[in-house]
Amino acid sequence: MANSPHGGVLKDLFARDLPRHAELSIESERLPALVLSERHLCDLELILNGGFSPLQGFMSQEDYNGVVENNRLVDGNLFSMPITLDVDETQIKELGIKPGARITLRDSRDDRNLAILTVKDLYRPDKIREAVQVFGSDDDTHPGVKHLFTVARDTYVGGELEAINRLEHYDFLDLRFTPTELRAHFNKLGWQKVVAFQTRNPMHRAHRELTVRAARSQQANVLIHPVVGLTKPGDIDHFTRVRVYKALLARYPNSMAALALLPLAMRMGGPREALWHAVIRKNHGATHFIVGRDHAGPGKNKDGKDHYGPYEAQELVKRYQDELGIKMVEFQEMIYIPDKDEYMPADEIPNGTRTMNISGTELRNRLRTGKEIPAWFSYPEVVEVLREQNPLPREKGFTVFMTGYQNCGKDQIARALQTTLNQGGGRPVSMLVGETVRHELSSELGFSRQDRDLNISRIAFVASELTKAGAAVIAAPIAPFEDARRQARQLIEKSGPFFLIHVATPLEYCEKTDRRGIYKKARAGEIKGFTGVDDPYEEPSKPDLVVDLEKQNVRSIVHEIILLLESNGLLDRV
Repeated sequence: MANSPHGGVLKDLFARDLPRHAELSIESERLPALVLSERHLCDLELILNGGFSPLQGFMSQEDYNGVVENNRLVDGNLFSMPITLDVDETQIKELGIKPGARITLRDSRDDRNLAILTVKDLYRPDKIREAVQVFGSDDDTHPGVKHLFTVARDTYVGGELEAINRLEHYDFLDLRFTPTELRAHFNKLGWQKVVAFQTRNPMHRAHRELTVRAARSQQANVLIHPVVGLTKPGDIDHFTRVRVYKALLARYPNSMAALALLPLAMRMGGPREALWHAVIRKNHGATHFIVGRDHAGPGKNKDGKDHYGPYEAQELVKRYQDELGIKMVEFQEMIYIPDKDEYMPADEIPNGTRTMNISGTELRNRLRTGKEIPAWFSYPEVVEVLREQNPLPREKGFTVFMTGYQNCGKDQIARALQTTLNQGGGRPVSMLVGETVRHELSSELGFSRQDRDLNISRIAFVASELTKAGAAVIAAPIAPFEDARRQARQLIEKSGPFFLIHVATPLEYCEKTDRRGIYKKARAGEIKGFTGVDDPYEEPSKPDLVVDLEKQNVRSIVHEIILLLESNGLLDRV
């Protein structure tokens, strides 16, 4: 039988408010509305569906203080993480947020009304105290502390919620279970004992061995319960991870495991987070919960040391295990023993035993370079998913961004480079030449600094999308300002490699070879705001390549660019 909910009753607010749904929907339309952030939405979903039972709303000051100080709500129930709704002074005034007020909570993604909050109180937290008590320090290298100090606003609003609409999801709907639904699923499968496994990373053979051992040790089944809300910055996206989990599921014997997704916003709070995760899994029906080394740890602090000790999470959960009512299953890191072709917990391996491992850094390097990922480390179907999301450099899109004076030769170089890349094949080639972009994308813009910067930002956006799609992009605007070029690089590099080419042909040569007479018109005052005449050009401080059409010909410049691309692994051959 599934575990009883935390606090004794699952606080599924949809079940409670169902008869009032129509009435609440009408009321929500006339109330002032607070639009929620992505983190608030994650918290709201788990309050409304009972995942955060016994909470029925965002924490009041009394509950907040109890949780921060001693992991307890006012009613005495164990709860280790503050669940708060932060607002700023402008929102308080505009929405009339005060005790007794009713506020609609709205989804920022689709403008749907999700719930009505009846405000109990407003309070200003001591954020330093919260950081030290909850996260163990006020070191802002910790992502939870950083959010608290730089993102969270200064006033918290406490109050109970009434549910109106469920949050809409469009991905993996067959794997999104509320606590009520997951409990019914376990009952249908006839599962009596369920070991929950928390993860925010792809799973490999070591994780499969760890969970199978845990299930066998407890005579239980396995719930793979990954976080698909907000995790640590830099984590692999949940779409890729879920495809990995689905691929791995068939590797469990005799339908031992099930997969369900958890829309949680992690705080990376180490021991406190582990205790919180145990409460959440208890509400979802799990009877056991795996807590490994460094559970929910964010890595290194500003002194280069781990924020938490390797066993702090296990120690805290163990302290409250009897009261919590979910059994912790302790596991250390699983290590591969090549002579036995099996994995063993680190604390069971005899001294002197030959072991093998691949670190996260080494795995990323192997994916990036195409090096083999051995079967002892991961399964072929898992590696296939990861390689799809980590294409080799020669399979990625990239942007070559050329900047220079009018008539410096960048347009000729761009066209010649386009021809050369098309000849080599392998990816589509898109060209964003200055005058074409001006005509097709920015025809309403003038040549003020603001308009020039906006033009570059539009080029960068288009280039980033094309790069993301795997194209080779050649952009050749004048782009006279350093800051605009820097911002373009930052945007495009999120999608793929970016190369800034300074076509440093001297102004005098550009003017001397200008057969169209544009410089002559600018000198005569017929064209205003002309770069190099009455408007400045800021030379790039750190270009990836500098070329000069006065000293080189187009063919030799294109060859230099091709060599640059080839040296970065983006081309099969020159």
